[in-house]
Amino acid sequence: MNPFSLHGKTALIAGASRGIGLAIARGMREAGADVILAARSKDKLDSLARELNGRAVALDMKDADSIRRAADDADDVDILVNVAGTNVRRRFEEYTDEEYDHVMQTNLHGIVRLTQLVGKRMIERGKGGKVIAIGSLLTLSGMPYMSVYSITKGAIGQLTKSLAAEWARYNIQVNCIAPGFILTDLNRDMWQSEEMRTWLKGVQANDRLGCPEDIAPLAVFLAGPGSDYITGQVIAVDGGYSTTAKWPFHPAP
Repeated sequence: MNPFSLHGKTALIAGASRGIGLAIARGMREAGADVILAARSKDKLDSLARELNGRAVALDMKDADSIRRAADDADDVDILVNVAGTNVRRRFEEYTDEEYDHVMQTNLHGIVRLTQLVGKRMIERGKGGKVIAIGSLLTLSGMPYMSVYSITKGAIGQLTKSLAAEWARYNIQVNCIAPGFILTDLNRDMWQSEEMRTWLKGVQANDRLGCPEDIAPLAVFLAGPGSDYITGQVIAVDGGYSTTAKWPFHPAP
């Protein structure tokens, strides 16, 4: 058995137009899966789908009808990867209703709807499946000015654990990847700051910024047969941020 082989499997990647989602789509295609790329930017997806010899479906996580159509268009899938997400960084007391709803609908409510629809079809097929959510360091810990985002990512972690328990009888494994500081279009401006980069070097064992390609291999593994006995887990890919710290002390020679 090749624990990374996805030959004969179909993977739906929600949020596949760029960044982590696109890296996962490429990794799963290289592992042999037929990939279905889903995002709002359908024109860009069509080009990427041709590159990966896959399919593209339009998906707006804030639109229930769009989610339903995407699930229907995808038809039977073996692997669901929920990557779609957004963020608004604010002091908690300054979030507007519109900002709150935007983040909640995109990061949580839309993912719940899509997972319900795709998971129901997996159960009805009776062939098992894999559900992989992309959480965050905020699934595991707290940081300032990220409160609403943290609500969504914490909920995704708990949903992962509950579904793992509920769907185990159908041979469906459900896991969550918690990326650390991964450089993407959503945070590129923030990491231009020399202060931020210097801070990172002092707080985690591997002191570089991550990239989307650092996340894809774990997603491929969790989608394959090597992970059949792994479920309900939130796994950090974060250079050690959630478990390590560095300090300037050095022992005397």
